[in-house]
Amino acid sequence: MTRSDFSRQTLTNLPNLLTYLRMAAIPLIILCLTDPTSDSSYNVAFTLFVMASITDYLDGIMARRHNLVTSVGKLLDPLADKLLTSAVLIMLIPLGKVPAWLVFLIIGREMTITGLRSVAASQGLILNASRMGKNKMISQTIALSLLLLNVPRMHVFLSVLGMIFLWVSVILGYWSARDYFVNFYEEAKSREQLKV
Repeated sequence: MTRSDFSRQTLTNLPNLLTYLRMAAIPLIILCLTDPTSDSSYNVAFTLFVMASITDYLDGIMARRHNLVTSVGKLLDPLADKLLTSAVLIMLIPLGKVPAWLVFLIIGREMTITGLRSVAASQGLILNASRMGKNKMISQTIALSLLLLNVPRMHVFLSVLGMIFLWVSVILGYWSARDYFVNFYEEAKSREQLKV
């Protein structure tokens, strides 16, 4: 990162401000999901989570359309996504909405891919987000929204549907993780062959 990446204009452009808002929503969601919870606290958490997820969609569009893509944004945007989803998943464990082992599988996958991307970046390789990875994120967002939403007489239906979408996101997540490792291996191999 250069000094210009940390200029006031870069740090406070609209896409980055939306990312900061998404990160600011995390402690509020945690507060809503801390025992004792109520129907209204679940729904406030649901509203905050959906709004934060929408900012994720909007900041990417704005950054690309208005040529506001920055190194800070590239770093903070995926970090904000992972913090948001991880926080919600962890808070849903004591509430009996999601089993701890499943949360471990999801967060473990995210940490592994983040580590792989860091290793790739240190070698000058860029591992772009795959279509499968984006589909994983969409299904995970839908799953968490359904698990947070509290509608009387629809509780069981929303929980079952939320878990179905969560399992879809796990399958897509591990499928895309395989693609990341294959891409990394092929890129590294082709670079080695160029050196020879």
